[in-house]
Amino acid sequence: MNTLGSFFRISIFGESHGPLIGITIDGCPAGIDIHANDFTADLERRKAGATGTTPRKEDDIPKLVSGVFQNKTTGAPITILFENNNTKSSDYEAIKATPRPGHADFVLNKKFDGYNDYRGGGHSSGRLTACLVAAGVIAKKLLKGIDVKAHLAEAGGNTDIEAAIQNAVDMQDSIGGIIACNVKNLPIGLGEPFFNSAESVISHAVFSIPAIKGIEFGSGFAAAKMKGSEHNDVIIDSEGNTKTNNAGGINGGITNGNELFFRVAVKPTSSTPKEQQTWNNQTQSVQAFTVKGRHDLCIALRVPVVIEAVTAIILTDLILSQ
Repeated sequence: MNTLGSFFRISIFGESHGPLIGITIDGCPAGIDIHANDFTADLERRKAGATGTTPRKEDDIPKLVSGVFQNKTTGAPITILFENNNTKSSDYEAIKATPRPGHADFVLNKKFDGYNDYRGGGHSSGRLTACLVAAGVIAKKLLKGIDVKAHLAEAGGNTDIEAAIQNAVDMQDSIGGIIACNVKNLPIGLGEPFFNSAESVISHAVFSIPAIKGIEFGSGFAAAKMKGSEHNDVIIDSEGNTKTNNAGGINGGITNGNELFFRVAVKPTSSTPKEQQTWNNQTQSVQAFTVKGRHDLCIALRVPVVIEAVTAIILTDLILSQ
C-alpha cells in the first residue's frame, strides 16, 4: 500500500500533477530539532537542473503542517507537504489512447478501471520521491553517529559519468545507472529474521522507488562465481571486524557491525525522445509513438539521495524496534 515501517512509519500521498504531494511520519520521538533549512541540501541533490535531467523544476519548499512546534518534534505524526507548481498536464492527454511503453500507464489503467490520475504518472511518479527525501532527513537525525552515503557509480555502463551523460544527450536517448550505498558505524544486531531480515526490509524500501530494477549486497551476484573459502569474510577481532566484506555487512539477515554495502540498478528512463511503438486503444493497432512531456535522460543522477533516504528510514525503524 502507501505505508512503510512499524516503529518509524511513513505514509505517502499525492500525484505528480495534483495540487501537492506529501508524507506523514509516525513514530518520531519528541524533542528532535527540526528547521526548514535542514531539508535544503538533500532536496537540492534530488532536484532537476543538471545536464541530463528533466526541464521540469519545482521549488520543493517543504511545509511542515503538523508534528513540529517551535522547531522541535512533538511526538505527534509529522506531515510534510510539497506544492506542484510547474505542471504541463496537456502533454499527457495522449496516454488515454496510447500508454507509454516501459511506464505503468497500461497496468494502472487496468488495475483501477481507468480512474487513475494518468498525468505525469500520477501517484506512481518519481515526483513523490521528494517526500521520501524529506522523511529521510528526519531519519538521518535519529541515526546518531551512523553515516549513510550513496553515489552514482556508473551511468549507461560507463564509470565516467560526465561522458555517459553527454553521450545520452548526443544520442537523445535515455540511460540507466548503478547507485552504490555505504553505511558506516552500524551496530551489530539490526534485522529480524525470518521475513524482516535487514536485506529484506532495505530491499522492500529500495524497490518502492520508481525505476529500480535490482539490488545486491556485498559481492552480490559475483558470489555465485566464488568458492566458499573465497567468499567467507575472516573475522579478525572480538568486535566482529572482518578482513573482507563480501557479506556487505549482513550475516543471517542481521547487521554484523561492518560497513553495510549494497548496489542498486536503475533502469533507463522509459520516456525517451526516440520514436517508439505502442498499442493504440482507439485504433486497436500498434503505431509509432513519441513521448511528450519533460523527462530525465538519466534519472539515476537524482536517485542517490533517495537511496540514502529510504535506507535511513529503514535503519531508524530497525533501531527503534530494538
